[in-house]
Amino acid sequence: MAQQEELSVGKAESRDPLTKEIDLVDRDPKQINQEVVKVDFEDVIAEPDGTYSFDGVWKASNTTFTVSKYWCYRILSGALGVPLALLWGFLFACVSFCHIWGAVPCIKSYLIEIQCCGRCYALCIRTFCDPLFEAAGRICSDVRVALRKERAKD
Repeated sequence: MAQQEELSVGKAESRDPLTKEIDLVDRDPKQINQEVVKVDFEDVIAEPDGTYSFDGVWKASNTTFTVSKYWCYRILSGALGVPLALLWGFLFACVSFCHIWGAVPCIKSYLIEIQCCGRCYALCIRTFCDPLFEAAGRICSDVRVALRKERAKD
């Protein structure tokens, strides 16, 4: 009995997002930024044939671009990562709150009310319009149309 309680507690804890392990190797497991921010030196700077700088300048430019991009990202993420994570966490919490406590109940209420209105509308259509259309169909059921081509007189 005690083992079953421990297993159920262990399962509940594994579902808790606050105790979930973070993968420090694969930081984009769902690949949401795979195509967006993958920018290398060759994607931004290129010299066409016949217009080459010195080899040393090209190598230094490549190294400068790569290192500055790396350190600028690290400095910005170090300085702004936690505050922006707090901001995005707050924003998504507000969106979730509005969706759970506002949007879904309104939509469910609307669907319940519109279902009642739809039944009343269908009843009115079946009561008043169906007999009229059935009568019009019986009246027009014996109508025959014949098309003839007439030659024009010159």
